Amino acid sequence: MENSRHLIVLGDRLVAGVGDARALGWIGRVLARLGEPDLIHPYVLAVPEESTSELAARWRMEAERRAVYGRTAVVLGISPEDTNAGLTTPRSRLNLANILDDAAGMHMSTFVVGPPPLPTYDVNACAALNKALAEVCARRQVPYVDTFSPLVGHDEWSIDVARTGMPGQSGYGLLAWLVLNAGFGSWLGVEDVWEKR
Repeated sequence: MENSRHLIVLGDRLVAGVGDARALGWIGRVLARLGEPDLIHPYVLAVPEESTSELAARWRMEAERRAVYGRTAVVLGISPEDTNAGLTTPRSRLNLANILDDAAGMHMSTFVVGPPPLPTYDVNACAALNKALAEVCARRQVPYVDTFSPLVGHDEWSIDVARTGMPGQSGYGLLAWLVLNAGFGSWLGVEDVWEKR
């Protein structure tokens, strides 16, 4: 369809919905809620435990193969992996900045979902990473979803991720709620459809 959007979703296991018994993850729940299968063509491309350096190295090749000029949007689901991979905060910032600047030069709009708190990652390091990534997006006026601040210490989230280290249905539902309420539908141009349902 002429007015359809190619939605390229890049990130780690969280964008793939690993651990979700319904196999939807947060992106599946978000797209199901928006209810526009003819207008949004999603391509979910996940790599387990991917750092921003690894994401920066592959994102362009992945996007270019699926892009339609002027109709391609990119969602980056950033994992907390930078904190375990030994990347410095300035390096994480630079990696994200390079991706966003490159995408803008390719006429691709971007939407960034920040790293949530997970039990296998240091909470203070994740808080610093989240803050740094949010600042990069704010400078470029790119939507950023802070999943860390509302979920750290959240009872339902903490119980859900404690079992396997990854969210289950409840946790992915919380992530989807945060994304939808951060203006994802408006960013895609389908917010009116979501609000009418």
